Amino acid sequence: MSRKLKADKTALQAPASPPAVPENEVKQFMYARALLRPSTLAANTIGALKLTADKMDFAALTVALREQIDLVTAKNDLTRAESMLICQAHTLDALFCVLTKRATMNLGEYMSAAESYMRMALRAQSQCRATLETLATIKNPPNPTFIRQANVAHGPQQVNNGTAPADDPSRAREAEKAQNRLLEQQNGERLDTLTACAASGADPAMATLGEGDGPEVPRG
Repeated sequence: MSRKLKADKTALQAPASPPAVPENEVKQFMYARALLRPSTLAANTIGALKLTADKMDFAALTVALREQIDLVTAKNDLTRAESMLICQAHTLDALFCVLTKRATMNLGEYMSAAESYMRMALRAQSQCRATLETLATIKNPPNPTFIRQANVAHGPQQVNNGTAPADDPSRAREAEKAQNRLLEQQNGERLDTLTACAASGADPAMATLGEGDGPEVPRG
C-alpha cells in the first residue's frame, strides 16, 4: 500500500479540527463527517455497481476520486470533465439507435411496445442533446451581457428642451396664434371676436333685455 493511500485512510478515520463535541462522541462525529464527503459517497455508489468482478478497494477508489476533485477545484483542469461528457453523449446516442430499432421492429403488430420504445429513444436523444450543450458551454462560456437601463414612462411624457424667458413677447404671440389655428381647425369654428350682433326675432322670450327690464337695485 502506497504512502498516499495510507494517508488517505488516516484522513478518513480522523479528520482534522473537530468541533466541540462530547468526548465520547468524537469518534462517531469524525466518522460521520468523513462519510459525508462527496468522494466517499461517490465511492460507495460506484462500488455498489460492481463494475469489476473483483472487489474494488474502497480506499483506493476514494483516492482516485479526490484526485479528480483536486484537478478541478485547485488547478481548474476540466479535461476529464470534457472527456466524460463526450463519452456520455456517445453512449446516449447509441442507446437512442438501439431503442429506435426496437420500436421499428414492433410497428404494425405491437403498437404499445413500439410507442414505449420510441418514447425512451426520444428521451435518450434529448439527454444526448443536453449533454452536448453542456460540453459546448464549458468549451465556449458565454460572454457577460451588460444591459443598459431604459427609462420607460407609462402615460404622457413632456420633454422641455430649455425654458423661454417669461418676458419674451415673440414666444407669447406664437403660442396665441397656435391656439387660434387650433380652434379654427375644429369643426370649422372660428374664435369669437366678441362683436355685438342684433337679437333674433325667432324667439322673443330670448330677446335682449332693455334698460328697464332688470330688477331695481336700491341706491343709497
